[in-house]
Amino acid sequence: KELCVMTIVPRPRVPLHTPTPPFVGRRWASRAYPGELAQACWVREDLRADLYRVEGLGPDLTDTVILCASEMFSNACAHSRSGQIDGRVIRNLFMPDARTLYVGMVDDGVRTDTPTFPHIPHQRTVTEWEEAERGRGLLLIDHLATRWGSRAVVDFPFCAGLGTLVWAEFTLTTATAASTTTGVER
Repeated sequence: KELCVMTIVPRPRVPLHTPTPPFVGRRWASRAYPGELAQACWVREDLRADLYRVEGLGPDLTDTVILCASEMFSNACAHSRSGQIDGRVIRNLFMPDARTLYVGMVDDGVRTDTPTFPHIPHQRTVTEWEEAERGRGLLLIDHLATRWGSRAVVDFPFCAGLGTLVWAEFTLTTATAASTTTGVER
């Protein structure tokens, strides 16, 4: 028998999709994830892949958006029915205008065992904040996002608790927005 030896030559990774300029109304397909904290790595990787397709989006803003989305996902798993058996979290991503990136997480609704709603815990002393192991996620989003908020998925009183959307908006940098209008990267 002859032994065939093959040399493996690494090829440069070619992106599957060519980055495109930001534009008004750009939407990505919604993604559903099991409501398990272990899925946070997939949330981050999928978001990084989707944001890679936005031309001129810098690594700092990409990391900021991913960090905030990861916090929103973790909160949905920890504080809603999404974190219970067969729970899920749905991620939305779109651009309402050429300078704004919107990311949202929809949970499965209020837990009946420990109902909580998204809010920043302002009533803590400095010492309590220093000793707190949790509770900084929304504070972080408040600091890093241009705007953020939450609302019921369905705004009818008899549908209360069916799901909460937590969202954040991020403004693309001036250099990014300028390159999309002039076609020249800076």
